[in-house]
Amino acid sequence: MRCGLLGRKLGHSYSPQIHRELGSYQYTLFEKEPQELEEFLKNGDFEGLNVTIPYKKDVIPYLTELTPVAQRLGAVNTIVRRADGTLIGHNTDYFGFRYLVQRSGLDVENKKVLVLGSGGASNTAVAVLRELGARVVIISRSGENNYQNLHLHADASVIVNTTPVGMYPNTGVSPIDLGLFPQLEGVLDAVYNPARTQILLDAESRGLVAMNGLWMLVAQAKESAEWFTGCSIPDSRIDGIHHAMRLEMENIVLIGMPGCGKTTIGRLLAEKTGKRFVDADEALEARVNRKITDIIPQEGEAAFRQMESDTLSELGRQSGLVIATGGGCVTQQRNYTLLHQNATILWLTRAIAKLPTDGRPLSQAGKLSEMFEKRRPLYDRFADAVVSNDGPAEQTLAEILALLDKKEK
Repeated sequence: MRCGLLGRKLGHSYSPQIHRELGSYQYTLFEKEPQELEEFLKNGDFEGLNVTIPYKKDVIPYLTELTPVAQRLGAVNTIVRRADGTLIGHNTDYFGFRYLVQRSGLDVENKKVLVLGSGGASNTAVAVLRELGARVVIISRSGENNYQNLHLHADASVIVNTTPVGMYPNTGVSPIDLGLFPQLEGVLDAVYNPARTQILLDAESRGLVAMNGLWMLVAQAKESAEWFTGCSIPDSRIDGIHHAMRLEMENIVLIGMPGCGKTTIGRLLAEKTGKRFVDADEALEARVNRKITDIIPQEGEAAFRQMESDTLSELGRQSGLVIATGGGCVTQQRNYTLLHQNATILWLTRAIAKLPTDGRPLSQAGKLSEMFEKRRPLYDRFADAVVSNDGPAEQTLAEILALLDKKEK
């Protein structure tokens, strides 16, 4: 059985990995230009398709039948070729977004929910939310309710972002200021790369529910697989695949005192997980074509810290990395957002007496114990978890892997 994803520019899609876990069928990426669409849908070698932008509406004229959900949304993201060769279109994004809402634990019944954006993803979110009893307000750039009159909706309980604002590679920006909504309970974002867009980081910092679109992506794929195979798949599979995908996509960031073993453990961790290892100090030196041992004496620590933040900005928005940071990166609060947007941050500890100082200008400049006492609360503020590296490296590695496997947010 041959299935796949139909789109114009697919780039790197996670759909093949997800569908590999859902069924034994072949799953291919079909990149097609608009003029190729008709021929492909009529004579293409496939039994099932997922459809992504810009073709979710364009495929409809070539389908013999639409399911009620697809008719209601006016868009198709799943196509199945029936035994007689005709095509039926369905929309599994509806199930996917509903699953995201349910997984978030947010109760939207009789509450005002703002949906940012007015495209296809917005239509799906609005349909689900209204079925769940929410009072939905669509926020668009030029509609009656827009980004200039958000003050009219200060009573909003939930915000759903269906725009691409904050998506990789243009991370670090939010479509709105959450401070305008004192009654806010949570934020859902259809974006899943990075794991935490700026709007989700802002929600998280306020102690609100904050969930990205990876749950929706996996859930809609599960229902698509049921259409492809004709077999029921338990919803429990969604959680397992989501967990595996999150581990694959997110970075692992190691912080800690200079000499605590971040590079050694990082290399072992990268080898074990299949991620790419990056030493942030080495990346900085390559970026500016200078040695840190020259930068600090010549330009001072402040200049070095800015170069460090610029480097972490580039690394932090990427996916699938193990990043060993410089020991002092935590002294700049801005670095937390740069790293946390797409990572689990682990504080690697080691006894002060075991920390080397050779080749480390800042470690040599003063007593390590004093440096540690200043940085301890900063490491604690950045870290999702703390791991001791006082024992054998293999023991540290095993502890990190066990911790990552259990972690679910």
